[in-house]
Amino acid sequence: MQQSLQFHPENRQAVLSKAVRNTALYLGLPNTKLSRILGLSPATISRLNTGTFLLSADRKEWEFAVLLVRLFRSLDSIVGGSSETARVWLNSENKALFGRKPVELIETTEGLVHVVTYLDASRSIV
Repeated sequence: MQQSLQFHPENRQAVLSKAVRNTALYLGLPNTKLSRILGLSPATISRLNTGTFLLSADRKEWEFAVLLVRLFRSLDSIVGGSSETARVWLNSENKALFGRKPVELIETTEGLVHVVTYLDASRSIV
C-alpha cells in the first residue's frame, strides 16, 4: 500500500533553517555576519541556531536564506567539498568581484545576488 507524503510548511521551514545553520558553519560565518546577511537580529540568529526559531517563507529573510544556501551549493561544487578552500575563497579579494572579498559583498542584497550569479556562472563553465 502506497502512502502519500503530506506537505507541511513547518517541514519546509525546518529544512531551510537547518540548511542555513549548516551553511554558516561550513563557510565559517559568525552569528553577527549571518545576522547582517539575513537581516535578522543577533538574538534571532541565536534562536535559529538552537532550533527555537524557523525561517518563514512569507518573510524577506527566506529569500536571503535561499540565496545563501545557493551560494554554498555552487561554491561547494567548485571547491570539491573543501570547507577550508571555500572559506579561503570567501575571504579573499576577487578581481571578478571588483577586487572585493565575497564575504563583504554578501552583506547586501545586491552583493549577495552578484556573488551567487558569479558562482553559478563559474560552475557552469566546462
